[in-house]
Amino acid sequence: MKKNGKRFLLSGAVFLGAFVLWTFLIQIVDVQSIGQNGTDIGFAAFNSWFHKLTGVHMTIYTITDLLGLVPLFVCIGFGVLGLYQLIKRRGLLKVDCDIIVLGIYYILVIIGYAVFEIIPINYRPILINGIMEASYPSSTTLLVLSIMPTLVEQMNRRLKSTSAKRIICVLTIAFSAFMVIGRLISGVHWFTDIIGGVFLSAGLFCIYKAFVLLCEKKKS
Repeated sequence: MKKNGKRFLLSGAVFLGAFVLWTFLIQIVDVQSIGQNGTDIGFAAFNSWFHKLTGVHMTIYTITDLLGLVPLFVCIGFGVLGLYQLIKRRGLLKVDCDIIVLGIYYILVIIGYAVFEIIPINYRPILINGIMEASYPSSTTLLVLSIMPTLVEQMNRRLKSTSAKRIICVLTIAFSAFMVIGRLISGVHWFTDIIGGVFLSAGLFCIYKAFVLLCEKKKS
């Protein structure tokens, strides 16, 4: 277990390092004024080519935008579980350690989401309701790939039925793939935005998993 924890921690550091490097590269590699109102976009030739290839599909954008509420409901669900344990057991330290770690993790994900909304690295290829919106990293990709894997991880921990675990895993993977691909082909993000979201969410989840394993080690 200790070895697995170190492996996840190392993987998380690698993914976060890749995110930092990717963020740096998109600001210096092939930067051209191809964004809205002449804003600069890195990897401009490739981003422009991919955007023209897929075009803009607002129906897909709307669907993925609405389904982006699913990860938030997952957060709320585990928040309710943590609150139930807190009230019933009458003490924060009596709440399951992995639930406490999960709550801290969700807060960090939301902070990461908010930071890049406030400090835009670049803007979407198109206006949304006439407004220029931050585009990097893809916030929907970040939320889905950061939060949905925790649903699988928690269900594997709490459910006894192998069939139920498999169904949840398959549905979660299918949902996550649909959301990321949908965001990619909807035309509301640059290709590099999606990659940034994947790197950041993978790094955060691996570090979360490492701390959960640490909790299990202390409990045992």
